[in-house]
Amino acid sequence: MVSSLRFAAFICSAVSFAAAISPGFPYGSKSVRGVNLGGWLVLEPWITPSLFDNTGNTNIVDEWTFGQLQDRATAEANLKNHWNTWITEADFADIAAAGLNHVRLPIGYWAFDVEPGEPYISGQLPYLEKAVQWAGNHGLCLIVDLHGAPGSQNGFDNSGHRIAFPGWHSNATNVARTNAIIKTIANMFKDSSSVVPIIAPLNEPAGFDGDAVLDVVKQYWQDSYGSIRFPDGSSSQSNTVVLIHDAFQPLPYWGGFQTPPNFQGVAMDTHIYQMFSDEKISFSGSQHIQAACAYSSTLNNFDLWLIVGEWTPAMTDCAKYLNGRGIGARYDGSYPGSSRVGSCTGLTGSASTFSSSYKTFLRQAWEAQVITFESFATGWIQWTWKAENADEWSYQAGLANGWIPQDPTDHKYPDICQN
Repeated sequence: MVSSLRFAAFICSAVSFAAAISPGFPYGSKSVRGVNLGGWLVLEPWITPSLFDNTGNTNIVDEWTFGQLQDRATAEANLKNHWNTWITEADFADIAAAGLNHVRLPIGYWAFDVEPGEPYISGQLPYLEKAVQWAGNHGLCLIVDLHGAPGSQNGFDNSGHRIAFPGWHSNATNVARTNAIIKTIANMFKDSSSVVPIIAPLNEPAGFDGDAVLDVVKQYWQDSYGSIRFPDGSSSQSNTVVLIHDAFQPLPYWGGFQTPPNFQGVAMDTHIYQMFSDEKISFSGSQHIQAACAYSSTLNNFDLWLIVGEWTPAMTDCAKYLNGRGIGARYDGSYPGSSRVGSCTGLTGSASTFSSSYKTFLRQAWEAQVITFESFATGWIQWTWKAENADEWSYQAGLANGWIPQDPTDHKYPDICQN
């Protein structure tokens, strides 16, 4: 029987783009089509609300407070059960059967390094190793994505610690710890680029907070490049691609940054959502489709491989806890300071409550984005594979209920962006 790593190498065949790097996937000539494994090794209340609701403590809003504000043994037991059941090899088999070629796996720094005073519960690394094995078994490429950094890089619950203002960038020790973790990850996978072709050194740093953040981010991207492309601090280069995030800046801000010939094997990750502003949440269905198609001008002709690493066919923020546990939705006016657009009934939760017209809209929204992201970028990775009670966000639910095709190239609306 062909070994898993050899099988993955066959699927994610190494293609040489330049003398300096032979990536484990032909980026730039074959579309990235993938899905995120959200809410598994980094908790998010909206993906698995039961984990948080079952604590009986409304102050438990993220992974930090999950370990801090309840009995430690209970927290550990519930996390272990979650890690064992939320994602299994069967999910990888289903993802591959759906015609996808990538999975992006968020993991927090606390899987590698917990210091005194930090209430995080570690134990995620064996599951990361399983995920790499499962990806290899099913011919999938896996992106290791550092989703949370010490001090929080954005203050969001998906960084592990929901706080009013991010503290990662303002503390040199935080950045040094993060650099050390990236070196560890790079060394773990330096010889596995056929299965782990990309490492993302930090998800969504808060560039919207200004130059104090951006200056640190840019230096961190430079340091991460050295750690990932030259593991062990040697002059011997790896074939691992570095996936940097746009830090919520317009892509032209990054023009010329880490481009060849001085840099090889760098890709840009951009995240595109249409529900986190008062303006976009009020769009009509046709306006959402138009906006999805219009991203062609934003994405076109960028000078690095460009992956839309997070996006969704969902166009509301109705999912329970999407904006944070205890925080409402802009769409129905329950979010502080928002204006009501309409009722969330029938727009989130179980697909059994979705109308046929809503499912048609989800299919159109899915196709408009896929067509745009494949035509004007290197590809896409949908957020997210599964959710307990937000089927409009779930790739798995979309497959089961028909708004995502079993073959991602099978489009019902191939001309949707030409109207």
